[in-house]
Amino acid sequence: MIVYLGADHRGFALKERIKAALADGGYDVRDLGAPSLAPDDDYPDYAAPVARAVSEDPEGRRGIVICGSGAGVDIVANKFKGVRAALALSAAHIAQVRHDDDMNVLSLAANFIAEDDAVAIATIFLETPFDGSVARYARRLRKIGDIERAA
Repeated sequence: MIVYLGADHRGFALKERIKAALADGGYDVRDLGAPSLAPDDDYPDYAAPVARAVSEDPEGRRGIVICGSGAGVDIVANKFKGVRAALALSAAHIAQVRHDDDMNVLSLAANFIAEDDAVAIATIFLETPFDGSVARYARRLRKIGDIERAA
């Protein structure tokens, strides 16, 4: 599985920490920016390429996007077909969202999360499988797909 990362200036340090941890864990990590700390950059410039890459293969790719609040990158990511992005609040929260909703892009709030917690959340995001055997979970994803096609 390829994991795409993107972050603005507020999320840059956290992105670098997560990138190193995931690479050390054997993940194929692709950094889509920012390539360096740029205090005047904008989160859509990094969240959009990550979401676009995931939308090309929503079942086989994952993305992690980071900004100060996490909300901006989450909004951008959810504009792409096939992307199911969620802003994580805790390790337990992300485990449930992966298990129940098959989310494929993790949004993180650099201003509100400790680096160690973010690394743990990212790892759980990548390791927790979706339970497609539960009929209501699969039914809900079909409904989301219907909404995307109708939009």
